[in-house]
Amino acid sequence: MVDLRGQYSHIKSEVDEAIQSVIDSAAFVKGAKVTEFQHHLEEFLQVKHVIPVGNGTDALQIALMSLGLKPGDEVITPTFTFIATAEVVAVLGLTPVLVDVDPTTFCISVEALKKVISPKTKAIVPVHLFGQNADMEQILSIAKEHHLYVVEDACQSIASRYTFSNGESRPSGCMGDIGCTSFFPSKNLGCYGDGGALFTNDDDLAEKIRCIANHGMKVRYHHDRIGVNSRLDSIQAAVLDVKLPHLMEYTEKRQAAAMYYTRSLQSLKELILPQTGEQSTHVFHQYTLQVTDGRRDQLQAYLKEHDIPSMIYYPIPLHLQKAYQSDRYGEGDFPVAEKLSKTVLSLPMHTELDEEQLNYIVEEIKRFFN
Repeated sequence: MVDLRGQYSHIKSEVDEAIQSVIDSAAFVKGAKVTEFQHHLEEFLQVKHVIPVGNGTDALQIALMSLGLKPGDEVITPTFTFIATAEVVAVLGLTPVLVDVDPTTFCISVEALKKVISPKTKAIVPVHLFGQNADMEQILSIAKEHHLYVVEDACQSIASRYTFSNGESRPSGCMGDIGCTSFFPSKNLGCYGDGGALFTNDDDLAEKIRCIANHGMKVRYHHDRIGVNSRLDSIQAAVLDVKLPHLMEYTEKRQAAAMYYTRSLQSLKELILPQTGEQSTHVFHQYTLQVTDGRRDQLQAYLKEHDIPSMIYYPIPLHLQKAYQSDRYGEGDFPVAEKLSKTVLSLPMHTELDEEQLNYIVEEIKRFFN
């Protein structure tokens, strides 16, 4: 699904030198490399504050902690996503309110969102799934009307952009109150371990986030808030700082591979290929199609027999997960998400895919259906 070894081979000397410089400095935690990467990412995203942390899940949790929410407050998020988005809500004693997704983009349904806002609602966490942005113009408008926070889960969408109706274009994760991302190795910008970051243009929120991520302290051994210990280590920052200047090149390679898939597979009536929303670019963290004839699992098994990896993101919507079942909803209540869980299949998607590999993948898919 991802060729990290191949990607590393092209930047080996840069990465090795960067890692060695951290080892030579022995500044493994809170070293200069973390600050350098932070500033470079701020410049890339044109955002005032980037706060690096230990991973994407920590980023989401810290974001919610910084908003001063209280147990029982409701946070709206989509049911078709990775578990971390709802997990951090529940861990903090908040109430996750799950909603269905848009059948075209797989991102949170704006219409579904409107229907569940209550006096207890305090925040919306839209997920920019698989590499494109949710409908942020409408989401931000709704949030403003109801005085809600917006925390963007941009863990899969770094380098994508959203264009508002006035022509303004903003980077993913930099439109709401706080944005969160992950640097897990398979991400479009991935390190060689775990890592994550938060983005904000709000000075006060940035100060709170930094404090929370550092055991709740601004001055050493003076703990002003309940905090956690979450930091990006210097070696991971060094790797990311090497890869960041290549991110747009990596993005273009993913987009080219996606175009090849779409061009080659569009004649197959059994497939619904990924679609991009009108106002967002797509950076294809995943290339996720739908198999409409009920043979998704058979296709996956066939591909495996022919040494082609594939993945199902995600096989069970959150509202049907044992830990998140609720009297609010049950099976059948979110038909789009439930249909997607039975039909989606993600094909290999990474920067090292060449035409020979892509051709092999699409020809085997055609052979299965023909």
